Amino acid sequence: MSDDEVDSDLLELLRKSLGIDGNSSPRPAKTGVLEDAEYIYDNSTDVALDMRGTKAAASSIWTLIQEKQYSTRDWSKHELHPKAKDESTVDFIFLMDLLNFCFWSDGALPEQYAVEYRGKTWTGYWSLVAAIQRALDEGIPITSPSFWINEGKCTDALLQHVFRTSANSPPMPLLGDRIYCLREAGYVLRDQFEGTFTTCIEQCKGSAAALVNLIVDNFPCLDDRHRFEDTTVRFHKRTQILVADLWACFEGEGFGYFHDIDQITMFADYRIPQMLHSLGCLQYSPPLESHIRQRRAIESGHPWEIQLRGCSIWCIELLRREIRRQHPETHLNAILIDFFLYDTMKEMETKGHDCIPHHRTRSIWY
Repeated sequence: MSDDEVDSDLLELLRKSLGIDGNSSPRPAKTGVLEDAEYIYDNSTDVALDMRGTKAAASSIWTLIQEKQYSTRDWSKHELHPKAKDESTVDFIFLMDLLNFCFWSDGALPEQYAVEYRGKTWTGYWSLVAAIQRALDEGIPITSPSFWINEGKCTDALLQHVFRTSANSPPMPLLGDRIYCLREAGYVLRDQFEGTFTTCIEQCKGSAAALVNLIVDNFPCLDDRHRFEDTTVRFHKRTQILVADLWACFEGEGFGYFHDIDQITMFADYRIPQMLHSLGCLQYSPPLESHIRQRRAIESGHPWEIQLRGCSIWCIELLRREIRRQHPETHLNAILIDFFLYDTMKEMETKGHDCIPHHRTRSIWY
């Protein structure tokens, strides 16, 4: 054997000693979101977890979920969510979560951005879904990525029409940012993924974590990373909820099959911290609580905002663990807990229940 030849036997022995022989399975993908949330919790000075309150909330949440028989089937039950189990629904969900951020207004509830559709007035997240459905009814191919980058047909004026408000309510917040996200994602899909998000799903071979990582590495407007205590921390709210919506809509099959779906954490937004505080799980420092109650804005990336988001993720994880400890037979993951708490918070708001306001941060991240 010459000096230039590779000793294949020695190379194989080295691979085996390192646990990377040719027949071994690749390491499971990890998003790092949960680990970063624990780091934020460990270093948080303005948001704390009440362990007694968290344990009590776990029992209440479990009981209510059982009473309501809450499951992934609830996702498709809503009248605005798509019902088909095909690629058109994948396109719908990708668009929906690409633009799923920042619907709150500075004024009172009647002054929110609102969409009239099917005889009802929709606000918040549902205003976006209603606007998409309304556009499809009008024959506008708004869920088609190739349409987003056809600026001759998909003009800014047309997109303003698609997301038009109703009556005297204010316009959709951050509409310019949404249009930018739409076009950016369209070009990424065209240039790297054969023009369709289903290619992204197929490339990840049933791994939710791999799909999260692929998305944030290729779509800049979904890369939800920030700095906290000189460390980069990951939240990936819209990306994770995109994966969760696929899983829930397709009920864990087809485009919604993910063998590691439990790696997805809760979705760090402004509603879940509000609910966790109301349940007695989260406690705020006096300056932070006063700031929130006065409905004063918190800048995106501010340590307060990072702590609110990170501690919420870790709190939901502890709730999940406590429910699992009390009921080892259950398979309740962070996604269903998040969905349930979000829906419950909206119900409480509709019924006028008094609780702390949600924090106010203008950003594209949630």
